[in-house]
Amino acid sequence: MAIEQSTRYIFLVDDEPIQNEMLKDYVSDRFKYKIKTYESGEGAIADLHLNPEIIVLDFHLNAHLPNAQNGVEVLKKIKELAPLTQVIMLSGQDKLEVAVDSMKYGAYDYVIKGETAFSRMGNILNNINELNGLKEATGSYKKIITFLCIAIVAVIGLSIYLSKKWA
Repeated sequence: MAIEQSTRYIFLVDDEPIQNEMLKDYVSDRFKYKIKTYESGEGAIADLHLNPEIIVLDFHLNAHLPNAQNGVEVLKKIKELAPLTQVIMLSGQDKLEVAVDSMKYGAYDYVIKGETAFSRMGNILNNINELNGLKEATGSYKKIITFLCIAIVAVIGLSIYLSKKWA
């Protein structure tokens, strides 16, 4: 079964179902993504074939599932398998080393759970959307420039050929 390129996925990975549901409601009201929620990183990793644009990943995933990988282990695996997917780490811990570890292993940003978490998440999602739009525009410009260069070379080559033929 082929996946439509126009389907934009965001994965929400948190072992607290209430947190996942609240974030899902917030994102679905403001953004046009197909949202999938997971209680563990292993579930999200299994669905990476859907090419999610963004994964919101809880730092501590093994609170309720003791055998589950923690957020940093899942982050490393995601970046290995889907390096273009932007990962936002989410944590209840306001510790610098947690944020540093998250960024060191490829997280796009780090959000502390609390009063401002959702508005911060909204700003980050807007930034990622703008970044993705710029990347798409850049890709389109590269194709146009390549086409124009080929056309110019073809015109120059043709004019040289014709000038030699008629000379």
